[in-house]
Parts: sequence; C-alpha cells; structure tokens
Amino acid sequence: MTTSVSADARAVWRAARTPVVIVVLVLLTGVVLSLARSGGDGRDLDPASAEPGGSRALARLLAAQGVRVEPVTSSADVSAAGATLLVTSPGLVADAALRTLAAEAASVVLIAPDQRALDAVAPGMTAGDVLTTTTRHPGCGRADAVAAGPVTLGGTAYRAPATCYDGALAASDAVTVLGSGHPLTNTALDDEGNAALALRLLGGHERLVWYQPSAGDPGLRGGQESLYDLLPGSWVFGAVQLGVAAALFALWRARRLGPVLTEPLPVVVRGAETVEGRARLYRRAGARDHAAEALRRATRDRLLPALGLPADAEPEAVVAAVAARTGRDAHDVLYGPSPADDAALVRLAGSLDALENEVGQ
Repeated sequence: MTTSVSADARAVWRAARTPVVIVVLVLLTGVVLSLARSGGDGRDLDPASAEPGGSRALARLLAAQGVRVEPVTSSADVSAAGATLLVTSPGLVADAALRTLAAEAASVVLIAPDQRALDAVAPGMTAGDVLTTTTRHPGCGRADAVAAGPVTLGGTAYRAPATCYDGALAASDAVTVLGSGHPLTNTALDDEGNAALALRLLGGHERLVWYQPSAGDPGLRGGQESLYDLLPGSWVFGAVQLGVAAALFALWRARRLGPVLTEPLPVVVRGAETVEGRARLYRRAGARDHAAEALRRATRDRLLPALGLPADAEPEAVVAAVAARTGRDAHDVLYGPSPADDAALVRLAGSLDALENEVGQ
C-alpha cells in the first residue's frame, strides 16, 4: 500500500485562489484604466483630443477663424503646398522627409525640434538650454509676439536670427520653432496670450496641415524611432501601475515573519525501527566496516563532552584523555581496524559500551 503526499486539486485551488483573484483584478484594473485614458486618441497636441494635453480647443478656434485644419499622421498624406505646416514631433521625422515637407509649405512651425531637425530645415538655428514653463514676455519686435504679449512658454531655448520669449520662440526665414507645445494645449490655451500667439502662428493661411508622426509612417527616421515615443502616455501610465502592483504583490507573498509551522507526517516511523532497518541493510551488504565506524563515531561523539574535548579533537588527544580517565589504552577500540566477521563486530560493540561506562564513572 502506498501513501500519497501530494495535494489534491481542491487543496491546490484553496491555496492559490486568493493570489489568482488578486492578479486578475490588478490586470483588469490596469487594462480598464489604460483604455479609459486612451479613449478617443489622447496623444499630446492631437487636434481631436479633449484631454488636457490635446489641442481640440485650438483646432476649433482656428476653424472658427476660417482656417481648414487637416490632421495627418503620415508624411505620405501631407500636402502642404501653400499651407502652414505644423510638425508636432520633428525629431521623429527623417531629414530628407522633413526637408521635402518644409520646402512645399508656405510656412513651417516646429515644436521642440532637436539639433538634427534644425540642421535639416533651419541651418541658422541652434538648440540651447532648457527653460522652465512660466510666463514670459516677448522681448523682441516680432509682430505676432508683440500682439500676443506675455505667454506661458518654456522648453528648449534656441539661438537664431530672431528670438522671442527668452529664446523659446525663434524664427528663420519661413520656419518658426517653439520650445514646447504647452501654449497650444487645451489646458493652457486660455492662459495669458497663448491663444493669440497660437492663432497668429498657425492661422496665417487658409489651410493648416497638422502633422503628427505615428507608427508606420514612411517618413520616420529609420531605426531611430522608439516604441516608447510612439505609444500614448496612457499606456505607459497603465504599465507603470501594473509594475507597482506586481512589486507589491511579490512583497506580500514573500513575507516570512511568522514562526515555523510543523507539518504532520503521513506516516510515523519509530526511531528503533529506523536503526534496525539500517542495521539490516549493513548486514545484507556485508558492510561491517561501515557499521563499525558508525558505532565508533557515535561513541566518540558521546565521550568528547565527558572528556572536555572539542568536537574536532585529534585521535591522539582522545586516546590520551581516555587513558588518563580509565588507565588503559583505548586506541584499538576507538580507532582500530574493521572487524573480520560478525562476531568481532558484536565484541567491538560490547567493548565500546564498556569503555563508555568506564569513562562515565
């Protein structure tokens, strides 16, 4: 008859159901939050997005002023001849594509371009330090900046033939750059002169091509665009939440602060039966040397504390201590050769027992 020590399906489910339910709830919560935050395309500076970082309010203002806003997400769909071209992420667009698009447009507005993008369409400009987003005054004679007055602007500061707002707005020929897209967002459009500046920069022509590079765009920089740059911020938010929840769950499951719990054994075996079973194995294998060494080692382990010796005492020290206590040489008994037969093994066991009794007296 065999005894099974494995847990049945019901016991496994009872132990695992709480962690499983928690993991499922965490995953569902993260997915729901991500979908809720990404509903309706919540990308920053998206003319169709009503999120704080979107630009639906500005798109509607421009439409009310008679400007036709044309959102595009691929350079292949951009037709900017005679129009204003707004590029929200010029750092993702390849040099050749950016030069081609800028050459077709009547005017170009770039949001926070890097030096590579500047070199492609505005060679006279250079990117400088990073500015905090705060209220800034024009500080220049540019007509649209003077008419708009103070705006809340920051981001990258640029050096160019004409700069305003501490360099957060710069112009060269038909190209205008903004250090950040903050003034164009729904949340900041009604601050200071943000709306006036945005309308003057983007409403100079009947058409405004609002170009937001996205995944699959043939004009993207080959091998340079990252998935992180193309993902909406809501998915990053959801991934961070899932990571935090997983870390907390791991910490909860890893705690081991309570006392060690005993587990009932399926079968209780008496110590005497274990000893007898091991002895029978030695006898069946004819391993008198192993049996003799086991008896001697057990005797030495009991004698050493009684003799005041450490557990790693050398044989000479043990024999000398036994001789001092009993007056006889016990080297052969404790460290002698293996018994030649079973009768010699029995005599050795008796001698060890007698020696232990003498030392204990």
